[in-house]
Amino acid sequence: MLKTASFQQLLNIMDDLREKCPWDRKQTLQSLRQLTIEEMYELADAITENDWQSIKEELGDLLLHIVFYAKIGTEQQQFTIDDVITGICNKLIHRHPHIYGDVQVENEEQVKQNWEKLKLKEGKKSTLSGVPVSLPALVKAMRLQEKAKQVGFEWDNTQQVMDKVQEELQELQEALQTGNQQEVEDEFGDLLFSLVNYSRFLKIDAENALERTNKKFIRRFQQMETLAAEQGRQLSDMTLTEMDGLWNDIKKTE
Repeated sequence: MLKTASFQQLLNIMDDLREKCPWDRKQTLQSLRQLTIEEMYELADAITENDWQSIKEELGDLLLHIVFYAKIGTEQQQFTIDDVITGICNKLIHRHPHIYGDVQVENEEQVKQNWEKLKLKEGKKSTLSGVPVSLPALVKAMRLQEKAKQVGFEWDNTQQVMDKVQEELQELQEALQTGNQQEVEDEFGDLLFSLVNYSRFLKIDAENALERTNKKFIRRFQQMETLAAEQGRQLSDMTLTEMDGLWNDIKKTE
């Protein structure tokens, strides 16, 4: 009952804001779009940091956006929040026949395969349908590979994927010899795609792994700036060897 009351309170607040707040009255689907994307990235940051307090807060912000979109949908006589909830409930029941039907599955991979088969039966024209065009390229590569896997388009083992990585690296080196920048970019993209594939076989989230490295680089670089300032210097005044020395000192302290 508490959960229902809390959600109803949020809906009531949304009604009030839409009626009485000049900013909230002005918002449209289009004006909210970028804000929603920012909220998603803030949630992703919180998850990367394993910051449960921030995760809770960002989930609340996202829930507000969902309610906001539903409010606008209601105003435009397109759908209500009940339609949204009913829709996802029906989809989950339909796509989990091993829970709500008589289908038998042995593991999570079979669940994923059944999910993709059901989507095709629902009218999807391709196994790759549903991957947003605007997804960041690294995330999109992971999703494309995961979907292709569900129809059996997948390497058998990790060594085969590593061999492919080595092959793509060799092709990049060969492209560099040609001086053709477009070819170099194509081969570099192929290498990145194969590395994402390798990350999946290692059970690693490539996007999260790269973001953790980004954060590590930021932390170490800013520490370098601090150490240089303590010496009365700036990084731009130091040689690469001197900066590398600071970098290695910082690594040793971590």
